[in-house]
Amino acid sequence: MGWLDRVTDQVDALTKARDLQEASRSAEACVLLDQVIRTTADPFARADARVQRLSALINLGRTAEFTRAIEEASTAVRDLPEPYLHGHLHALAALAAHHQGALDRCVTHLVRAARMFDAVDDPDRDTAWGWHDLAMTYSYLSFHGYALTAIEKARQLGLAAGIPEETFAAPGIRLRNAVALDHNGDSDGCLRVLRDIAADLDRFRRTGRAGRLRPSSLAAYGYTVARRAALGERVESDPENDPVRLLGFGGDSARARDFRQLGQVCLAIADGRLTEAVTRLDTASVSTETLGAAEPARLRSIALGTAGDHAGAHRADRTAFRLAAQRNDRLRDVYIDGIAARIDHEEMRREAARFEGEALTDPLTGLPNRRRLERHIAGMVNRGERLVIGVCDLDGFKAVNTRHGHHSGDLVLQRVAGVINRVMRRGDFVARYGGDEFVVVLAGTGIEEAAEVSRRIDAAIRTEDWESVVPGTPVRVTIGFAEVNAAAPLGRDAIRAAFDAADQQMLRAKSRSRPG
Repeated sequence: MGWLDRVTDQVDALTKARDLQEASRSAEACVLLDQVIRTTADPFARADARVQRLSALINLGRTAEFTRAIEEASTAVRDLPEPYLHGHLHALAALAAHHQGALDRCVTHLVRAARMFDAVDDPDRDTAWGWHDLAMTYSYLSFHGYALTAIEKARQLGLAAGIPEETFAAPGIRLRNAVALDHNGDSDGCLRVLRDIAADLDRFRRTGRAGRLRPSSLAAYGYTVARRAALGERVESDPENDPVRLLGFGGDSARARDFRQLGQVCLAIADGRLTEAVTRLDTASVSTETLGAAEPARLRSIALGTAGDHAGAHRADRTAFRLAAQRNDRLRDVYIDGIAARIDHEEMRREAARFEGEALTDPLTGLPNRRRLERHIAGMVNRGERLVIGVCDLDGFKAVNTRHGHHSGDLVLQRVAGVINRVMRRGDFVARYGGDEFVVVLAGTGIEEAAEVSRRIDAAIRTEDWESVVPGTPVRVTIGFAEVNAAAPLGRDAIRAAFDAADQQMLRAKSRSRPG
C-alpha cells in the first residue's frame, strides 16, 4: 500500500499539486495546497498538504516562511505512524535549516530522514521522491557522495514504481559535483563530469525521452553547456543544445533563476564579453547551495584571467578555494557520522527512560498514574509522615464527551491536570486515578488545611475558560478529603480506608450540590 492509499480526502488535488511542483509551478501548487489545508478533515491529507507546501516554499525560495511551515508540518505529521512522511519532512527541514545557517540541526535532520526512508515497509513512488529530495539536500550541502547514493536509491525505487529513468536524471547533483572539482583546482575533472552530463542529455534525445525531462533538469543541462563554454571548451552549435533556450526552463524555481543568472555570466565569458561578465557577477544574487558558495568567485577568476588581469584572477581563485575548503567532503562525512552516533546515543537513552516512565505515567495528561500514586503514598506511610488524600471527580464531563466527542474530552482532562497542578503547594502530589478522577496527596497536612486547598482547586476550575474549549458544557469539580492514619499497624489497610473515606465524602458533596 502506497502513502496516498491511506489518504481518504482530496487525493486528486494532492496529486495535482505534486505534478505542478514537478513541472516547476510551485506557486500554483501552494494555492492548491492552501485550499486543501483549509477544507480537509482527513489528518493524512492535511499532513501531506503541509509537507508538500513546505517543499513548494523551498522551491520558491520564500525563506521567511520556512520556520512557520516546518512547525505546521511537524504538528500535522507528529501523530501519524508513517515513516515516509516523517522522512520527507526531515529531508525538507534539513534544507530549510541550511538556508537558516543552522548546520548542526540540518545534519541531524539529514540523518533522521535517511533512517525514516530506510524504515518504509512498502516503498512506492512517494518514497522515491523522498529519496530524491534527500539527495538534492545532500547535494546542496556539498555532501556529494551521499547525494549520489541517495539519488540512485530514488532511481531504483522510481523504476520499480513505473517512474521513467529521466525523471530522476538529477543533472543538478552531478553538476554541483563537477563545479566543486573546479573550485578545488581540478578543471580537467570538472570538464569530464560536465561531458558525461551532456552525454546523458544526448542519450535522452536520441531515444525520444528528452520531452519528459523536468523543467528544472533542463535548466541544469543549460548551465552544463554554458559552464563548459566558459572553461574554453568548444560546444557544437545545435538548436536543441542551445544553452540560452535550456536556461529558460525551470519555471518559478529559485534554483532555475540562479542557473540563468550565472549561466549568462558563463556565456558572456565564452563570447569574450568580459566586462559584462564581471558586471553581471557584481549584481547577481544567488543562493550559495545552488552551485556552491565558491562558484561566483571562480567565474570571476575565469573572466579576469581571460581579460589578462592575472593578479585579479589569482585573488578571485584564492577566494574560491577558501570557500570551497569550508565544504570539504571528507570532514563533512566525519561530521555526519558523529551526528549519527550522537542520535543513536540519545535515542537509546530516551527509549530506556520511556519504558521506565510509561509504567508510572498517565500518557494523556503526563501526570503520575495510579501505580506511581500508590508507591508514593506507601513511601510516605512507611516513613510515618502525616498526609491527606483528596479524590477529585469532574462534574459535567459526561456531557462533554456526548456533545463534543472524546477528543474534546481528552483536551478537558489535559487542561484540568494543568489547572490542578498550578494551584497545588510545593511538595504536594497530583495523579490521574482513572477516567475523570484525579487524586491529590497533601503532605504534612490535616483536614483543616485540606479545605483551603479544596477551595483553591474549585475556584481555579470554575474560572477556567471552558466555553472556548467545549461551548455550552461547563466543567466543575467535586472533592472529598480523608486523612491517612500513618500510625496504624497495617499501612496498606490504612491507605485503602482513607481512599474509601475520601471517595464517600466526595460522593456526599456531589449529592448535596445536585438541585432538590
